[in-house]
Amino acid sequence: MSAASDTRTVVVEREVPHPPEKVWRAIAQPHLLEEWLMKNDFEPSIGHRFRLQTSWGFIDCQVLSIEPNETLSYSWAAMGVESVVTWSLAPTEKGTRLRMEHSGFKPDQRQALTGATAGWQRFFAALEELLARTQ
Repeated sequence: MSAASDTRTVVVEREVPHPPEKVWRAIAQPHLLEEWLMKNDFEPSIGHRFRLQTSWGFIDCQVLSIEPNETLSYSWAAMGVESVVTWSLAPTEKGTRLRMEHSGFKPDQRQALTGATAGWQRFFAALEELLARTQ
């Protein structure tokens, strides 16, 4: 049995110059999610099971919690790694503080942690690009 403190987390936090409602659409609407993350059959509904399609296969996910324009959390299972992605949005004077936490990596899952760390940097860059060019 390993305690939660034995796990590692990837955190990416940025302030983006867009209102929470716009950022929310980008992380919770399937067609927008596909533009910056991956092909998917996501629905913003608690308990909904969905898949993200990657070049190497699928990531199996399930919506765990949802508070429109504030938080979204879903499980993320791939290649034997079970983890959780949680998005938090908070309004700021200039837009939105967007925080993504990808948690649950065990100490022996260093390769998955390294991959997630690099991957989320790329995904965030693509998300910011999408936000800049959409209404």
